[in-house]
Amino acid sequence: MLPNLTLVIQGIAFFAVAWMVMKFGWPHIIGAIEERQQKIAEGLAAAENARKDLAQAQDKAGEELKAARVKANEIIDQANARAAQLVEAAKLEAIAEGNRQKAQAEAEIEATANRAREDLRKQVSALAVSGAEKLLRREINAADHRALIDELATQL
Repeated sequence: MLPNLTLVIQGIAFFAVAWMVMKFGWPHIIGAIEERQQKIAEGLAAAENARKDLAQAQDKAGEELKAARVKANEIIDQANARAAQLVEAAKLEAIAEGNRQKAQAEAEIEATANRAREDLRKQVSALAVSGAEKLLRREINAADHRALIDELATQL
């Protein structure tokens, strides 16, 4: 065979195979490459969107946490204020109860003192009558004795 003819046939065969690959195979390869590039681009876009969503969610969570802390502090302040009100009300109630018991005790003391004075007056008058009876050396009957004691009690 002639080396030139072989070289020409091999060249024609090469170009025929190259043309067939470019005509039938290349579009599939290019399509697969473009599809892969598109999927990679979509994945990168989705990752970027996810990163933005994550940043927004973290910001929102931070804001919600701040709002929750503020509300918790308000609730604590309200609870402290209510506790102070309850303590103050209990103090006032205790003071009022103490004053009421003091007034009751003073009234009891006054009544007991009045009874003691009355008993003392009766005893003094009985002693006075007894002393007067001894001085007069006469006997007084019970009715006169009682009248005399009552009269002396009213004078004292």
